[in-house]
Amino acid sequence: MKYMRFADISLQGGLLSREECMQVLCAPDRDILTLLDAAYRVRHKYFGNTVQIQVLTNAKSGLCQEDCHYCSQSRISKAKIDKYPLISEEKLVSEALRAKDLDAKRFCMALSGRKPTDTEIDSLCAVIAEIKNETGISTCCSIGLIDGDQAKKLKAAGLNRVNHNLNTSEKYHSHICTTHTYQDRINTISLCRATGLEICSGGIIGQGESDEDIIDLLLALREINPDSIPLNFLIPIKGTPLGGLAQNLTPRRCLKVVCLARFLIPDRELRVAGGREQHIRTLQPMVLYAVNSIFVTGYLTTSGQPADEAIQMIADLGFEVEVEGAG
Repeated sequence: MKYMRFADISLQGGLLSREECMQVLCAPDRDILTLLDAAYRVRHKYFGNTVQIQVLTNAKSGLCQEDCHYCSQSRISKAKIDKYPLISEEKLVSEALRAKDLDAKRFCMALSGRKPTDTEIDSLCAVIAEIKNETGISTCCSIGLIDGDQAKKLKAAGLNRVNHNLNTSEKYHSHICTTHTYQDRINTISLCRATGLEICSGGIIGQGESDEDIIDLLLALREINPDSIPLNFLIPIKGTPLGGLAQNLTPRRCLKVVCLARFLIPDRELRVAGGREQHIRTLQPMVLYAVNSIFVTGYLTTSGQPADEAIQMIADLGFEVEVEGAG
């Protein structure tokens, strides 16, 4: 079966051709179980049957100068969302403690905006240090186009990881954002890595991109080789430019994308993130045969699967939650 051959190529350190990548994305729906079986073979080699749970909090909402067309927090969005500055240290520490209680591997804080101010960085450094002291949980921040000095401060405070998604292919980037470039994102990732921070970088599927764009995105992520790769599936939010986009994101389509990601980037943490509940729906348990990480409780301005349901789903598959300090 060709899908097992694709698994062999991946496990041997090889790279699928573009034609083979397209065969995964265009696989007949009847092949979905054999495709998942092949992806699971790769996933099991590097991650066994463990699943990382991660919790994300919207630490600063709205008030953004960027025009990302998918985002309800952008300056061009008319979506009705809560807008607020960086929330208090006490509240963020409390949410980190809740994440710890849920056996989350990592607590992630996202700040809207093009670039954090130095005052916000100082506040985050204090929060990160306190979270480390109170919980010991690994931390990640999604904070835009930070500079070298800011990255060094965050690293010194104990931040483990920075999230900075590519979002889409270089060719398609201008269709979803015009206020910063694809290269700006690459540069930020390089700068953060140079300070010793781990890198979390992924993309959003379902923004009107082509199959070629999806392949280009995944190949670019393979080249960057981040520690973690979150794959989001666009939630069309009313009031955003992509709010009325007609999509072809069936559960089977989403599963094919994550299988391709696993073949192309076999040994990196692969996470299904925003939109999994809406687009993968009743087939969500099946995605764990390709990925080894999920968000629980919610995203930035949209809700998500409750943690107890996710934990039950993991257990029902015979998998186990990987807790902080393990792996």
